[in-house]
Amino acid sequence: MRHGMKQAARAVASGYWPLFRFDPTMRGRGMNPFRLDSPRPRIPLEEYRYNEVRFKSLAQTHPDTAKRMLDEAQRGIEERYRVYEDLATRDGSRFEPQEVSS
Repeated sequence: MRHGMKQAARAVASGYWPLFRFDPTMRGRGMNPFRLDSPRPRIPLEEYRYNEVRFKSLAQTHPDTAKRMLDEAQRGIEERYRVYEDLATRDGSRFEPQEVSS
């Protein structure tokens, strides 16, 4: 708990916890409802994960499995961020207006 804020910042900096907003009311104004607030991941996932006991203990007890899982997770983060970047750069015309139900 003592390092909770630093660890939360690492989660965002690594891309593990991306920050974004979605406002469906912007569709009605022809604007993109998706806003990506996080910058591109700037630290490796390992720097975030191995500051937590649950991940560090796995690396100590099963290093090969931990490495494989870390590599898969890193690739997943990179792919997810590319998708979020694509969503954030779309103009409003690529989002369908929200239908109003009566």
